[in-house]
Formats: sequence, structure tokens, C-alpha cells
Amino acid sequence: MDGVSPTVSKLPQSELDRITDDLVAQFKTVFDPEIPVDIYELGLIYKVDINDERHVDIEMTLTAPGCPVAGEMPGWVEDAARKVAGVESVSVKLVFDPPWTPARMSDEAKLELNML
Repeated sequence: MDGVSPTVSKLPQSELDRITDDLVAQFKTVFDPEIPVDIYELGLIYKVDINDERHVDIEMTLTAPGCPVAGEMPGWVEDAARKVAGVESVSVKLVFDPPWTPARMSDEAKLELNML
């Protein structure tokens, strides 16, 4: 690896796993108001990083750039993530690359929307 060693978290793996599971559970409480499926199952959460200081960086998208709740949904996601025990701070960034498509949806979401 050309002298570069991978970053090893100072947080125990069990703690990272718990925080990750709890974040997913919280993401599943946030719904796109136009689609009766949570944002996690819709595939709107692109990336979640938890650093050693328990700061969580989230990259997410919307079903469409002109989504009527574009200004509000990142705040909803931030509020949900802050509810997780052990999370000290949260930053949510909206990204549109790659663009969201229905292919990002879970089978559960597709079933809920009668797309299977």
C-alpha cells in the first residue's frame, strides 16, 4: 500500500456497529412526504461516516433536485441522527451525484410501492 496504512478507529467495533444500527433505525423514521416510504429504504442515504470524536457526516440526496422539502429534509435527517446515543455532532450534506433513481430503492420499498 505504498507506506499508507488504513485508518483504524479508536472506537470499539461493537460501538461503531451499535451506532450504525441505531442511525439506520433513526433514518427509517424520516419519510419523504410525497412517497410513503422512509428515506433509508428509498436509498436517499448515500454515505455515513463516524469519526473518533463521534461526529457523523451524512451524504444524502433527494428523489428530485426540485423536491418541495429540499430545504427541510436535511434538518430532519440531522435531528434523527442526533437522537442516537453516543453521537456528539452531525453534519448533513445534500448531493446530487449520482442522481437518485428508483433502482436505489430496497426491495422492501419497491414492494411497499407495488413496484415488484
